[in-house]
Amino acid sequence: MSGLPLGDKPLKLAMLGMVEGNGHPYSWSIIINGRYDADALARCPYAVIQDYIAKQPTGTLGIDGAEVTHVWTDDPADAERVAQVAHVQHVVARPEDVIGQVDAVLIATDKGFEHVERARPFVEAGVPVFVDKPLCDNRADLETFTRWVEDGRPITSSSAMRYAKELVPYHGATFEFGALRHVGMTMAKKWETYGIHALEAIFPILGPGFVSVRNVGDDARNVVHLTHRDGIDVVLTVTGDMVGGAGLITLAGTKGGIQLRTNDTYRAFRDQLAAYVGFLRDGRARVPFAETRELMQLLIAGIESRQQDGRLVRLDEWKAR
Repeated sequence: MSGLPLGDKPLKLAMLGMVEGNGHPYSWSIIINGRYDADALARCPYAVIQDYIAKQPTGTLGIDGAEVTHVWTDDPADAERVAQVAHVQHVVARPEDVIGQVDAVLIATDKGFEHVERARPFVEAGVPVFVDKPLCDNRADLETFTRWVEDGRPITSSSAMRYAKELVPYHGATFEFGALRHVGMTMAKKWETYGIHALEAIFPILGPGFVSVRNVGDDARNVVHLTHRDGIDVVLTVTGDMVGGAGLITLAGTKGGIQLRTNDTYRAFRDQLAAYVGFLRDGRARVPFAETRELMQLLIAGIESRQQDGRLVRLDEWKAR
């Protein structure tokens, strides 16, 4: 049913959607296509994208055998600008117009509550879908995505923080610190959209097996305590204006510890997008859906706990799959 693998064929991709504060269609299209119009990039409304793209040597841009050939955004004017910046050939009037024209799509928005409906036309048409983080932010939508994946639909999702080069050496490899006892991370913006960055940064380090979540913060200042079956306490602080703390992580164990900071946004995005292209080519999801499901449970539990005055939410509340 999935239509995968697609093998070594040249891949045509569609970049779909843009919401306020998220410029991924610009950067992702440039990273995949490997070229950009410098004058148009200078007019991109996201200074951080201008900065990290301009720093890259030309030869590092591009993902072999893949091209963003179609773009659609919620505001048609944004699609025209993305197409100009990244040399995208086709701007479409409706996202569904790309069905039959491309091999796969990327939904480049970060409002989890919209993702089921944004993905639905492509899931039903059997088109492979990458969904930007977070996949979803409520239980009903998580069950919808789970059912689709169980039915063999080719869906994948991740945060680029999983691919941060500063953290990859510690994925499942913290033995030098003894048994981990504390992990902490700080992020800016909202738990609903950026909590997943913190969660997915630490998940490959600790592995699955989270037990409970309690959020003692508020809408602007989320302070989230998670427990892990290996006796690890995790504290994630996601505060709206805490830009100076974005990407700081502490790993502390019985024999040692380390403090790290993620800095290379471009490399994380490139490796994330290359992983999706790899999935399309060989049909092997680089992020098992079981991990994505547990991550979404953690994100949703953080929302529910905050809404319920800091109630302890246990992951065993979810039906086992």
